[in-house]
Amino acid sequence: MSPRRCVIVGGAAIDDYASVKVGLKPDDFFIYCDSGLRHLSALGVPPDLVVGDFDSHEPPQLMVETIRLPREKDDTDTMFAAREAVRRGFLEVLLLGVVGRRLDHSLGNVSILFWLAHQGVRGEIWDDYSRMEVVEREATVDPRYPYFSLLNLTGTARGVTIEGAKFPLCRAELPCDYAYGVSNEPLPGVSAKITLEMGELLLIKVLRP
Repeated sequence: MSPRRCVIVGGAAIDDYASVKVGLKPDDFFIYCDSGLRHLSALGVPPDLVVGDFDSHEPPQLMVETIRLPREKDDTDTMFAAREAVRRGFLEVLLLGVVGRRLDHSLGNVSILFWLAHQGVRGEIWDDYSRMEVVEREATVDPRYPYFSLLNLTGTARGVTIEGAKFPLCRAELPCDYAYGVSNEPLPGVSAKITLEMGELLLIKVLRP
């Protein structure tokens, strides 16, 4: 299995390239999806693989492996890229440019984090304002994030405990239909700790107010 991280780049807007680039690694494997190629120059990282049906970007004239997909298909280009990352043995996947104006695409891409978790792969989404990941057992939020939220998108999560935060919880239940975990704050100088006994939650760590 590959120890490297796979970075998947979608076509949604990225305004703060600096905050994205600081977290990239020299050996990241980059998959650009269709119109994600418009970020190529700003990110300054060449693709290792390009995938897409190219309905929103011209096919690239690059000497790089390219998988051209049909326009009518079940998987989005980004979902196909995630499947390809798992097929190639990556255990960590970072998605960039996948949250934007199209709410349907944004929510669909968030669901990829849950799919990755079910494959035993750690996934993250970075946008201009936040970092997202799925919590299945435990996670921490360090104090550089002024806010964080826990959202339940898949069913009731039980035994949810939050320590080191303004609004602590002790073995609580978080259902899908009540957003009880929105906008918490790590205590000053403390990393908040999140644990749960059953279920899974979307953790959104907010970079700025």
